[in-house]
Amino acid sequence: MKAKLSFIDDDFLLQNEFSKILYHNHAKHLPIIDYHNHLSPEDICSNRKFNTITEAWLQGDHYKWRAMRTLGISEDFITGKSTDKEKFMKWAETVPYTVRNPLFHWSHMELKKHFSIDELLSPDTAEKIYTESNELLQNSDHSTLGLLGMNNVTLVCTTDDPIDTLKYHTSYATQKKSLKLLPTFRPDKSYAIEDSSSYLKYLEKLGEKSNIQIKNFDDLLAALENRIDYFHDIGCRLSDHGLEHLYYFSEETYTIDLIFNKIKSKKALEVDEINYYKFKVLFFLSTCYHKRGWVQQFHLGAIRNNNDRLLQKLGPDTGFDSIGDYSQAKNLSGFLNSLDKTDQLPKTILYNLNPSDNEVFASMVGNFNDGTVKGKVQYGAAWWFLDQKDGMEKHLNTLSNLGMLSCFVGMLTDSRSFLSFPRHEYFRRILCNLLGDDVKNGMLPADEKWLGKIVSDICYHNAKEYFPF
Repeated sequence: MKAKLSFIDDDFLLQNEFSKILYHNHAKHLPIIDYHNHLSPEDICSNRKFNTITEAWLQGDHYKWRAMRTLGISEDFITGKSTDKEKFMKWAETVPYTVRNPLFHWSHMELKKHFSIDELLSPDTAEKIYTESNELLQNSDHSTLGLLGMNNVTLVCTTDDPIDTLKYHTSYATQKKSLKLLPTFRPDKSYAIEDSSSYLKYLEKLGEKSNIQIKNFDDLLAALENRIDYFHDIGCRLSDHGLEHLYYFSEETYTIDLIFNKIKSKKALEVDEINYYKFKVLFFLSTCYHKRGWVQQFHLGAIRNNNDRLLQKLGPDTGFDSIGDYSQAKNLSGFLNSLDKTDQLPKTILYNLNPSDNEVFASMVGNFNDGTVKGKVQYGAAWWFLDQKDGMEKHLNTLSNLGMLSCFVGMLTDSRSFLSFPRHEYFRRILCNLLGDDVKNGMLPADEKWLGKIVSDICYHNAKEYFPF
């Protein structure tokens, strides 16, 4: 299997003439603001050079790991102790079988973009591709900063816990590079009270970082606000929250200090007590974000760590999460409305993981766009299991039908890999093709200046205007 990548050419995914005009003239060369990812700030600060493409491409990539497991490849070649070369060879064995999965497109786009490799990855080509890519990774233009520059990335927002020192962000800032590296406040552990022992240990660390001894619920809020201020001083202007669903209670249903005392005593909590606690913390955090002009993000709908046996063996974030089927609309409405009542609702981006919630989320954002800010509440980009061609098209169509596509802040990588940035190109091509199809079908006028501006706004300018960096 030594076929050339003739199908991934300059006009890949662009299926009509106007889509080609939109992409090549108005999207292709725009910079990238990657406002949500899981890249290592240490790797950026140190301008890390990867020893092998396995390090750069396969470590931490649970998309690839799931595919390899499905094909029956042993964990030794995925997260185990096999050599980097052995792991790469097993991935090369997997790739031909990923046909019609986005991994097939992404993998070859990444090889072509970063290594000018114009062959399909397979067992026949693996040895050559492994050698060539490893050699290029030793060059300065293939370090972490080199790879980001190759993709025209101008700003990266990592995902960081409140107890993080942000030492790599502060150190990087002294280097005066053109690429901006900023943190994102991700306080999920600050309200993860399901396991009292782990939670109390986390509160000890949070107390140490904030110089506040956390004896009660008010102390917790003070410690979190202290860390928000610390993040703000480093340049943070975003928060992010990963939840099954949002929480809302219309009145003081429980006494929050009694719940806190039960946590300290390691007593069992009722489900509604857990949910109420989360609601109170999240509501407070949102008011803090509003006060400082931040953007808050909510990633909703994942059911995580489904496989207990492999969670115990490999830990979280190793490829055993999936789409949940939680009820979203009522609590989402109540939570946003509770903030809006006192005009304390920050700019907000909502992401759904279950595609059946597309219309729920796209219609919900319109309830809280009040004319004060363009696209104040956003229906966020197709996320995780949905960030493939079909999922992106459905997302864009839903947003178009129920909201304002022209106000959308565009794509992100949500990735741990420095080779993943062609996902922005993938999105831009899909967007341009969608609009080009409408022109072809007589549903939009062939006005390049007008539609070109909308494309460039979605791909770059809306994000640049929306985020207060």
